[in-house]
Amino acid sequence: MRQPDWVPAGTDLEKPNAARMYDFYLGGSHNFEADRRTARHAVELWPELPQIMRANRAFLRRAVQYLAETGVRRFLDIGSGIPTFAPVHEAARAVRPDAQVVYVDNDPVAVAHSRLLLRDDPLSVVVEADLRSPDDLLARPEVAALLGGGEPVAVLLVAVLHFVPDGDGPYKAVAAVRDALPPGSALVLSHASLEGRPDQADAHQDIYRRTPTPLTMRSRADIEAFFEGLDLVDPGVVYLPEWRPEAPGTVGPHPERMTGMAGVGRLP
Repeated sequence: MRQPDWVPAGTDLEKPNAARMYDFYLGGSHNFEADRRTARHAVELWPELPQIMRANRAFLRRAVQYLAETGVRRFLDIGSGIPTFAPVHEAARAVRPDAQVVYVDNDPVAVAHSRLLLRDDPLSVVVEADLRSPDDLLARPEVAALLGGGEPVAVLLVAVLHFVPDGDGPYKAVAAVRDALPPGSALVLSHASLEGRPDQADAHQDIYRRTPTPLTMRSRADIEAFFEGLDLVDPGVVYLPEWRPEAPGTVGPHPERMTGMAGVGRLP
């Protein structure tokens, strides 16, 4: 198979990748047959998965635009994947045309393709780093510059922490990032939950065990614990469609079927 020019040499195109599976669920084209095959199998077991992924991306857009409307113009998207389909820089600049974004991911394929997509964007940069090594992440020059300007920064951990198992210290990592933020900063977070569809949780986690990024679904209380030291923005940690919907009728009768929970917290 001939590799596209954005794929680093040596990439295993036969092994599914969570970032590319997410792109497939969103209707994108930045994925390979191994990703599509695994994603289709997941959809057979859980037909609502594409809608869940799109609800997650819609939450990201609403949260970013909410924060931009409050004056935030610096965004740090950790675990960004491939920034397609209403990415952070597009959502933010719909409100703040001068918004700066640092995209961070630990997947070299996602990083390579992101750099290609953003090569002509002077206000966006892409960094290869890992949330599980927060000291290294925070020391990267691009990240340090974003955090060092004294302005509030919005940190996005959207659909990423469920890929960090308890043994890798997710709470410690989030606390390290929080402690590095200027006053008035924000944490935007979404996370796969055990509570919305407990009947599907085991099957969904089993699918991701076949990828390099196994899934750890958590309870609402466990997700809320990531916001320690921050003030939750109303309505708190809720199911994805329930977080500040654009119109009440868009929530639907069963928001719990989207399974993911989301919230935004602010530093004093």
